[in-house]
Amino acid sequence: MNAVLEAVRDGRTAEIPGLLKDLDRIQRRDLLAELKELRREMRGWDWSRWQERDVRGRALLIAGTGCHTGAAAAAAWIGARDLRTWQGLPHDTLLDLLSGRAPEWLGDLAHRLAGRAATAREDYPLISELVRLAGCPAPLTDGYVEGWALAAGGWTRGPRRRPSVPLADALRRDPHVRDLAPRLFETAEPVAAFSARFDPEDPDHWPAALTALAEDGTLDRATLLDGCTGRLLRGGSAAHLKYYLVLLQRLNLTVDEERERTADWLALASDAPSAVAGHAQQILARLAEAGQLDTTLLAEMSQAALFRPEKKHVRTQLVLLGRILRSDPAAAGELLPVLAGAFGHPDTDIQGRALKLAAPHLRADQALRAELADSAGLLSPVHRALAEELFGASTTAGDTEPYRETLPSHPVPVPLAPSPATVAETVELVAAVVTSLTQTVAEFERALDGLVRHAHLDRTALAEALRLALAGRWWLDGEQPDAGRLGGLDLVAAAVLDRIAPRNRRAGHAVAAPDFHKHCAHAALEQVPAARLREVADRIRSAPLPFLLATPVWETGSIDPEELIGRLAAYHRLGIEPAAADFAQALFRVRRDPAAVPAATALGTREGDRLAAWLGTAGAPPALTRATVPPRDHRFGYTFGNHGFDVPHLVLDTGERRFGRGEFPEVFEALGRPRSGLISCWWRPSPNDLAVLPEDRETLAAWLLPELSGCAAGYDDRGAAEALARLAEAGGPAGEALHLAVAYALGARYPEDRLAAVDALLTLAARGDLDPVRLGTDLAELLTLGAVKANRLADSLRTAAATGAYATTWSVLAGALAPALDGTLQAAAAGELLAVAADCAEQCRAQGPEPAGLDATADRGGRTRLVTQAGRLRAALRSHPAPPAGS
Repeated sequence: MNAVLEAVRDGRTAEIPGLLKDLDRIQRRDLLAELKELRREMRGWDWSRWQERDVRGRALLIAGTGCHTGAAAAAAWIGARDLRTWQGLPHDTLLDLLSGRAPEWLGDLAHRLAGRAATAREDYPLISELVRLAGCPAPLTDGYVEGWALAAGGWTRGPRRRPSVPLADALRRDPHVRDLAPRLFETAEPVAAFSARFDPEDPDHWPAALTALAEDGTLDRATLLDGCTGRLLRGGSAAHLKYYLVLLQRLNLTVDEERERTADWLALASDAPSAVAGHAQQILARLAEAGQLDTTLLAEMSQAALFRPEKKHVRTQLVLLGRILRSDPAAAGELLPVLAGAFGHPDTDIQGRALKLAAPHLRADQALRAELADSAGLLSPVHRALAEELFGASTTAGDTEPYRETLPSHPVPVPLAPSPATVAETVELVAAVVTSLTQTVAEFERALDGLVRHAHLDRTALAEALRLALAGRWWLDGEQPDAGRLGGLDLVAAAVLDRIAPRNRRAGHAVAAPDFHKHCAHAALEQVPAARLREVADRIRSAPLPFLLATPVWETGSIDPEELIGRLAAYHRLGIEPAAADFAQALFRVRRDPAAVPAATALGTREGDRLAAWLGTAGAPPALTRATVPPRDHRFGYTFGNHGFDVPHLVLDTGERRFGRGEFPEVFEALGRPRSGLISCWWRPSPNDLAVLPEDRETLAAWLLPELSGCAAGYDDRGAAEALARLAEAGGPAGEALHLAVAYALGARYPEDRLAAVDALLTLAARGDLDPVRLGTDLAELLTLGAVKANRLADSLRTAAATGAYATTWSVLAGALAPALDGTLQAAAAGELLAVAADCAEQCRAQGPEPAGLDATADRGGRTRLVTQAGRLRAALRSHPAPPAGS
């Protein structure tokens, strides 16, 4: 036993199997207890002993496996993560140890290992050998199937790694293929190996291999068909379902096989991703035209297809209905009522196709015409002439009520809740904030102010409560930590508990930014909360403050000037010198109201005079300078730099804030330096970052532009627009920077960013801060430069209009249509924008001058979408002409 323990401690894994073979059952049991003690000791090691951990862990794994007599305990030992290394399991050594066990025991161990979801896939080589030795059925767990599929494709290392033979041949030789292949369609997540090969001519292409096995009878064809359709019906992303669809297509179903699964195709045509739905639609169309799909099912299929958002599916279905109706006019009574869904389709071209498809049958069938008359009001005015001919003027007259714009409720500012009144409340809030992965401005600021107030009142009681509530925080144990290793409320709590190392007692108020961030405004912005926290920690130890000046009044981070004046007056009465960073942050947060200047001056203090100057001209936001940056060949700079777009883009340089020398701590002076709009560090502002300048959303928007422009250019800047909704609700003017930021985000690559931009647009409109002419002009410029794609912009504006904000959306679009009408944009993209504009103009009964170039575009020949939608927009604007000047 001692020899085995020494070999384990030294990591001599090759010797362990031979040493174990000389031990009897009792000796192995006693040795196992020693091994478990070694394992407990190893768990207490820190990361610096990782090399020793790897060596001993591998030896422990082998020795413990040989000592366990129960399959369950052996499986738990082999599957333990703390005994594994980056090298994986020592398969050959473990098999050598276990090969002498009874087949039933080996089979039990194999199935238990296969049932461990976290490790079954990587343990497949060992498990498969155990199955072979035991002669038992293969496990059918998800992890084992994943490992089997990877090994079959030659992706897994192990004692039975597949040689370089085609996948189909490897599967034919596998004795368990009939049991395991059906499980490819049943795992909770798609099998990774199934989509590992993309080329159908690749010898390891799974759909091709499975098709070959179905053709030669190795696998049951019906099983594969049922598995494919079942997996597609379960749903998932298009990427997950792609290869199951490829397999289904390669199986080349017969008419009988297609007809037997009619219900499956109907379900897929209705709800599946586009590619899958399109395939199901093709199958149903073939059945319908062959007379294998009765009219009732065709009507059901049509209702589902016409409801889908993809225009190609809707058009395909209308074409199919046209063919069926021409061959069987008697089916009109059952098929045409489903066209009511197409009458309300957002695309007016589809509306027109549906109306023309129905027209010949409606003229001859009065009952059918009456049934569809209620849906005629959904048709666009562009189809009014034909609709009135079919249904009569009364059914297409539309709503005669005046148009009413629907905007979200005006955002009501939310006041910050009072600071915690007791030590217990303070400690509870602090513990929640420091352990939370996310925190709001309100939670952070209330907890910080609570710590300051109660440290001033009774630091001893606060410290006792904090020590219990924060038990387990790393800085409470061992030697006192450096202040630089602490951040957030942990730093202030450590100061209350006197846990800051003596050498850091005067740590300073600034955290130096890395050299490569010297030119980055975002780095400077992030230093402000850190500087304020370090200052608070210093004052708690030296001269505790009764409360903080910079605690917000509102959850956005803003402070009313009257409130700040009252706080300064209280400080003056108490004879307290304000903390420099705290007072500076209060100035940057105060709402600039010149009416409060006299009251600030009346304080008669230096801080009151500074506040009065700040409320006047000293606190004015920096000037912005607009520039168009030429395209670059590539995006460069790991930490900052030009995005290197393939097209020109717009930036805003921020000018200098003119502070008096020495008036502010260094981190605040850094905020006032001029900044180039080209500098980018892929900033994702936190709520606390935005709360540094809650009354200067223009500057924040200008600093956010590099990320938003990358978001629109198609780079992987997902989430860059998340802060826009908060900026729309913040204080200060909504000017050039914020409107340009919204313009970029409306053309963002990802839908969630476009939705954030729509939220910001509607919030600005509800608050009366939206300048639609400015935003429309910005959009026109970005479209002309190619910095925003028209189809993404059309999607965003269609979403905004669909909320009921048709007039707001039209007011923006009216100034953005020039590139769509002067030939700058491709015809298809221009047509999409004009379609949204026409929708808005029709719905809100827009009045006003027609955009330049609209007449010329509408009068072009042909029936392109661009020409059709230009004519529709012109008709909408002329049906509600602007009132005469002076009326």
